[in-house]
Amino acid sequence: MQIHKVISTILHPIVVPTIGVMLYFLIIPNNLRSNHKLTILGLIFVVTYLIPLVILIIFKKINIIKSYKTESIKERKLPVAIMITLFYLLGNTLNKTSSLTDLSLLFYATSFGLFIIYLLFNFNIKASIHLLSLGISIGFFMVLSSVYNQNLTILIIVLILLSGVLASARLHLEAHTNKEIYIGFFIGVLSNLGMYYIL
Repeated sequence: MQIHKVISTILHPIVVPTIGVMLYFLIIPNNLRSNHKLTILGLIFVVTYLIPLVILIIFKKINIIKSYKTESIKERKLPVAIMITLFYLLGNTLNKTSSLTDLSLLFYATSFGLFIIYLLFNFNIKASIHLLSLGISIGFFMVLSSVYNQNLTILIIVLILLSGVLASARLHLEAHTNKEIYIGFFIGVLSNLGMYYIL
């Protein structure tokens, strides 16, 4: 049980965006200086990790949520709505710089994916946000592979394998059903591909 919690924590949805951007800077050629990359990483870390963490702590203190796991759909609604807004605004911020439009796609797609997750709440479907985040990463690097004509097959395969490991952990923790795992994952992959063609 402990290893499953560790996997869920390491590959938590508020951690994955920062990891994805780090991989982007390592793999995709760009003209950004090191200090600019660190500034962007810092911004992304604050918006996608620190702010959500602080929000959850506040919500727990004022009893909007019972636990940080936000297990029920009711508890998830407000945090997800806030995340939709944060990721959209981050996408807008990055899109204003021509050299960062690739990264804006990642955050627009995440906002869109979370919006679909939110809509599914109305049908009593609690799709996995953990798998959504890895699905979005896979879709993002699939798009970049096509745009830059770069072979990212190994990275994509590794991310798919990690998705399988994470899915297994979430199922062992009884956090989701098989259906919720698959729905979250495929929403993630398709959100990025869809946003690429829309934008």
